[in-house]
Amino acid sequence: MNSAVKENKMGYMPENKLLLSMSIPMMLSMLIQALYNIIDGLFVAGISPEQFELTAVNLAFPAQNLMIAVSVGTGVGINALISRYLGLGNRERADKIAGQGAFLAIVSYVLFAVFGTLLARPYFDIMTTDITDAAARAAVIDMGVGYLRICFIASFGLFCQVVHEKYMQATGKTTLSMATQLVGAILNMIFDPILIYGCGLGILGAAYATVGGQIASGIVGVLLHYFKNKEVRLRPENIKPDKKIIKEIFKIGLPSILMNSIGSFMTAAFNKIIMALSEYAVNVFGIYFKLQSFVFMPVFGFNNGMISIVSYNYGARKKKRMLRTIKLGLVYAVSFMLFGFALFQLFPRPFLTMFNLSEEAIMTVGIPALRIISISFIFAGFSIICSAVFQSFGYSLFSMFISIGRQLVTLLPVAYLLSLTGDINAVWWSYPIAEFVCVILSVVFYVYIYKHKIKTIPDEAEV
Repeated sequence: MNSAVKENKMGYMPENKLLLSMSIPMMLSMLIQALYNIIDGLFVAGISPEQFELTAVNLAFPAQNLMIAVSVGTGVGINALISRYLGLGNRERADKIAGQGAFLAIVSYVLFAVFGTLLARPYFDIMTTDITDAAARAAVIDMGVGYLRICFIASFGLFCQVVHEKYMQATGKTTLSMATQLVGAILNMIFDPILIYGCGLGILGAAYATVGGQIASGIVGVLLHYFKNKEVRLRPENIKPDKKIIKEIFKIGLPSILMNSIGSFMTAAFNKIIMALSEYAVNVFGIYFKLQSFVFMPVFGFNNGMISIVSYNYGARKKKRMLRTIKLGLVYAVSFMLFGFALFQLFPRPFLTMFNLSEEAIMTVGIPALRIISISFIFAGFSIICSAVFQSFGYSLFSMFISIGRQLVTLLPVAYLLSLTGDINAVWWSYPIAEFVCVILSVVFYVYIYKHKIKTIPDEAEV
């Protein structure tokens, strides 16, 4: 066993304890993240009875998600590669990867700041074509453009936060990563009522609260990494672009970026489909997304924890540790998703009334929506953990293929076909159908990786 493995808990700590110690901090930070997204929605929903602000924020979500997709997807590549090279004992290479991560974060911020400045209004013009009331449409466009521009132009906090989180996750310091997210989440929840109501900024206050929390998280991330994360150092000379390393990062991270970007396109297209069937559907769907994040985020905590553990032990050639980690991840993820499914089945009405959606006409759309879509949770946990396995072994393309199969090949076409019935409640069934297809693809790809990667590692390598 080399010295690098001895120094890092990912090479020797019992798998269950390791997975929980890696994942629980990320789960908690993601739960807090989901909670403040819900609270953000609650504050926005209460600004006015017409709820134009809530509609604007819901329509802005796909564009915001695109920005998050780029930051987190790039971070997946950074995380996996740093963990792998630490497992191989090559700290110099890990430092170079960290430098390239910082370079990519800077470039990504500049691109999205330009996007927010130039394209926010054209985006909302396209997204609101099905709003027939001219005054309502104009109000939603103006509010949405202002909100989106602030979120994009001040997104440097987000990119700084994510890249430093990934540095810490790659070395197993997930508690520090959690602290970074925790600061932003708490400040966002504090800023929301002050800026939205106290300062009278309305929806713009929600945007300022969001970016304020992100900037604070970015500052904390820099400080924690610099003072506490000694295994990986961010050196100025490593920020100079290196095409070979960038290619390595994107070989793993680009499929994740595309996968989540497809999610943005899917959400935007799905909104267009359902908006034509029901005036309440967009807000119901937007609320579903806020609520489902409270279920999915903890599972993504296991996903992120597994990527570092499996990548590290793949580099160290520890077959049994990898397999035990994968099995544990599946058990935890599926159990959590079943719990989320039960909540959505039992409490759809209270969930909707939280957001001031209490009219019976809205309940007629919302209650079936939450119950039907949540059936997909039964299948989703398995696919999410398989995605972590694919990324850990450098097969992120498999994750992308599954995302394409779910959202473009299955979900949107099925949703459109079901929309031809004229029944909005029929459209929600596209989600369980798409997730079932994902399970089939996940099994096929996992079997391939097992045969070509895991099985080829000799059992004798386990020490």
